[in-house]
Amino acid sequence: MGNDLVQQQLTFTIRNLEVAAEEIRNYLNSTTIESFMNEVENGSEGDYKDILDQFRRILVFFDEGRESGYLILRSEKFRKGAAEKTLYWIFHQCIEEFFQPKLDVWYEDSRAAYTGKNAIRFRSAIPNQLEELVKRIEGPLQEVREELEYYETDYRTKMRQQDIDQKK
Repeated sequence: MGNDLVQQQLTFTIRNLEVAAEEIRNYLNSTTIESFMNEVENGSEGDYKDILDQFRRILVFFDEGRESGYLILRSEKFRKGAAEKTLYWIFHQCIEEFFQPKLDVWYEDSRAAYTGKNAIRFRSAIPNQLEELVKRIEGPLQEVREELEYYETDYRTKMRQQDIDQKK
């Protein structure tokens, strides 16, 4: 891929990460487990702790990816290799972590693509505000995912080819 295309993908990705990170940060700064418990009957405090921990984890990844991307974009000379590596990292650590969280507190309903509904389903009842947060950030993150899935495959192919060339 050309420098311009990689630079555009990095800029697009960073913007979407920034928006999602800000949404998550604002939510985390204004909510407590107690507020979860007050809003949802029969809620599990342990589940809510895990949900908030997962969002904190994702927020850290989003901030790291965003900072790395900005560093590359602000550098005097655009470094395509570093940008590609950063996009690969963002795809796996940010986007895939959102859709397939380590703590397994929610999951992606693969059938949602056919229904036009949001794909993220929580394993326990959640407050309405959290549901709204996920709806707001899922779309932009899905767009990034679609952009980077193609790129991720291309990057893996390049890495495999380099490994083959080095072994020769």
